[in-house]
Amino acid sequence: MTTSLPSSRRRMSIGEVLGQLRPDFPDVTISKIRYLEAEGLVEPERTPSGYRKFSADDVERLRYVLTAQRENYYPLKVIREHLDAMDRGFVPPAGPGGEPQAPQVPMVVLAGEPEPGRGEGPDLRLSRTELLVAAQIDEQLLEQIEGFGLLAPGRHGHYDAAALLVATTVGELAAYGLEPRHLRSIKSASDREADLVEQVVTPQRRQRDASAQARADETVRQLSTLTLRLHTALVRQALGPR
Repeated sequence: MTTSLPSSRRRMSIGEVLGQLRPDFPDVTISKIRYLEAEGLVEPERTPSGYRKFSADDVERLRYVLTAQRENYYPLKVIREHLDAMDRGFVPPAGPGGEPQAPQVPMVVLAGEPEPGRGEGPDLRLSRTELLVAAQIDEQLLEQIEGFGLLAPGRHGHYDAAALLVATTVGELAAYGLEPRHLRSIKSASDREADLVEQVVTPQRRQRDASAQARADETVRQLSTLTLRLHTALVRQALGPR
């Protein structure tokens, strides 16, 4: 018995892609798709024989390119810049003439889950300038935040969703007179909490079965929720009525 791949993983030939695009873009041709590939706007997989195999994401990428050309008259240079930003987790432009935007800072509620419509954005990658704009802070404050070890760029120099959340939150705390140097105790406490969680999940991650990593990730999520809840409850208790 053969098992078909989920639609998100199935690979299509260039002819199949053309069939999917033609109803919305009657003028599109195989030559046009090949041209967009040559321009680096889509990068389908290649079989050992050299045949193109497109994913569902490739098709949606082509739809974006064709729509931007037809409705907004964007040149390929602008479309390429938009695609690069979207590859780094930015939200597509809301309308003609718009620019991709960094998503809203992922806020975490007491239960430990993101608020509706404000995802975690695990693939978000911001440049330093983009982080300053998205977090609404200045360079001096960011230097202090990094200097006291509250966040750091990734190995390729980009900042992820967690860095955006930290930078935004520290910026909001600064309005109350709390500077990064005042927040070192919070960083130390979070490091200790992370160590506790790591002690629990390390045995799971050492297991060799395929589902071990998924179980470890779920344990991290649950323990993070519980430690966040406890931390919040203890702070409220300490600040409660005297």
